[in-house]
Amino acid sequence: MWAKYMNKIIIFLFILIITGCSGMLPSVKQTTKSPWKTFEGAKLSFDKIEANKTTSEDLKKLGFDPFETPNVKLVTYLELIERFMPNQSIRLEDLDIGVQQCLKVRDLCQGYEISPKIINSKRYGNVFMDLFNFRRKKITRGWIFDALIVLKEGLVVHKVWGGEPNVSRIEDKKNPLGPLQDINKALPPIKLM
Repeated sequence: MWAKYMNKIIIFLFILIITGCSGMLPSVKQTTKSPWKTFEGAKLSFDKIEANKTTSEDLKKLGFDPFETPNVKLVTYLELIERFMPNQSIRLEDLDIGVQQCLKVRDLCQGYEISPKIINSKRYGNVFMDLFNFRRKKITRGWIFDALIVLKEGLVVHKVWGGEPNVSRIEDKKNPLGPLQDINKALPPIKLM
């Protein structure tokens, strides 16, 4: 009697492995907590910032407050120098006038760095092939917004943005030897005397 049930269980497991039930594969969601749910939302808020007009108080209302909004980084004037003048071929005179004036007042110059993002990665394909490392397929989708706001004495003097509005990457990794492909990572190193 048990043999009858065992045969059914084995057949069920075999079908499950062969069909590649991708719902059993891992997935990852990376979200940098912020008030923006989309790239466009972050960009719209950023576009409301005007150089030589927007103050640090105005930035708070727009969601760019390092003390209230998660993941807004305060950047010192020394870090700003490293970013705007990474090597000696770039001189202070080459920079935007607002950045020049800001760097000249040193401690009264600072920046806000904002990098909200939502990235979703999901493995798909055949569970058996993935589980035994013969073939792993992964799709990554989402968005990343990067912005830097430069303030001199609490007034925005420069702003710059970038990022990836539409992240879409597909990874298809094949290992013909399956679990033996990375055997050197699994074994402890051999010590020679």
